[in-house]
Amino acid sequence: MRSLTIAGAVALGLASLGLASQPARAQISDDVVKIGVLTDMSSLYADINGPGAVFATQMAIEDFGAGIGKKIELIQADVQNKADIGTSIAAKWYTADNVDAIIGAAASSSSLAVAGVAGDKKKVFLATDPASSDLTGKACNAYTVHWVYDTAALANGTGSAVVKAGGKSWYFLTADYAFGHALERDVTAVVTANGGTILGNARHPINSSDFSAFLVQAQASRAQVVGLANAGGDTINSIKQAAEFGIVKGGQKLAGLLVFVSDIHSIGLPLAQGLQLTEAFYWDLNDGTRAFAKRFFAKMGKMPTSVQAGYYSAAKHYLESVKAAGTDNPEAVMAKMKATPTDDPLFGKGYIRADGRKMHNMYLFEVKKPEESKAPYDYYKLIRTIPGEEAFRPMEKGDCALVKKG
Repeated sequence: MRSLTIAGAVALGLASLGLASQPARAQISDDVVKIGVLTDMSSLYADINGPGAVFATQMAIEDFGAGIGKKIELIQADVQNKADIGTSIAAKWYTADNVDAIIGAAASSSSLAVAGVAGDKKKVFLATDPASSDLTGKACNAYTVHWVYDTAALANGTGSAVVKAGGKSWYFLTADYAFGHALERDVTAVVTANGGTILGNARHPINSSDFSAFLVQAQASRAQVVGLANAGGDTINSIKQAAEFGIVKGGQKLAGLLVFVSDIHSIGLPLAQGLQLTEAFYWDLNDGTRAFAKRFFAKMGKMPTSVQAGYYSAAKHYLESVKAAGTDNPEAVMAKMKATPTDDPLFGKGYIRADGRKMHNMYLFEVKKPEESKAPYDYYKLIRTIPGEEAFRPMEKGDCALVKKG
């Protein structure tokens, strides 16, 4: 029998001081606002979210302060990127443990499962980790917000840039689960819409260590572009082993369709240089991102990923909405979250659409050459800022039941 251990509760005792300047106490159902961070603490996505996600959420709680006059409590658990574990933990947290909002849920498969529980239980779920655009499409519900990025935005960023630069024929190395399938689907739509062709795919298990058979198939396809529809450790291993097989030296181009700064740090600039990628956040983008990154680095010893920044941003907006609504009632809080524009130093101006898509700018970057980098984590140069309305799928095209047709 699998043991589901919820790694210790972190109470952050942010009680009101009772001063005249403090706002009236919010009507909190059990006198505690409880946030559950559900993330990958030990597997291939742990560098992308993991302990850094927990710390980023703690930062948001501390920065929010005592604004609601009640204690804010943080609990955490390892979802292991498995849908059944996500479902079990979410159901227990929402019902037995009185968790008000879950943030994270790691892989698209586990996140889609948690979104289903959130919809059934009518509780808040802030999906900061997953990529599948189905979260605001056919799987949308009134209690889920998809925060950082999605497969549609990645396709409209990296996929569009590569095909417009001449990469017309594609072959995919695809993680064989919900995320990889959605990413391949959305990139395929962009490639074909721009006159490109898809020559085939090779689907690999999540958390693979040996990509040799898949890379041989990619080479044999003679596609101009090998699209990596995977993430985390799978992307790192794909790129490293592609170098061993001479993929790029042989004239083919790699397209990293979901790449994080932590991946580039692991791969190294000699192998990653020239790679184009799409991100929602980069630590060295502006003064606000640098200030956040400095605090994060002091604790974690590495720069934050866009996902970890998303945990901070989502938690902060949630708490501010609880304060503004004067209650932790899920319907009232979700209404306030969607009605209130966002403007934080990490993602800039944005808003939440009716389908739950958090809208903000996306950025097309190119990885620097080793001689262009001045320090560790100085890895990206900005190619283009992509407005959110251009990056993300139009709401009416997502097949979300919350969106009025016509």
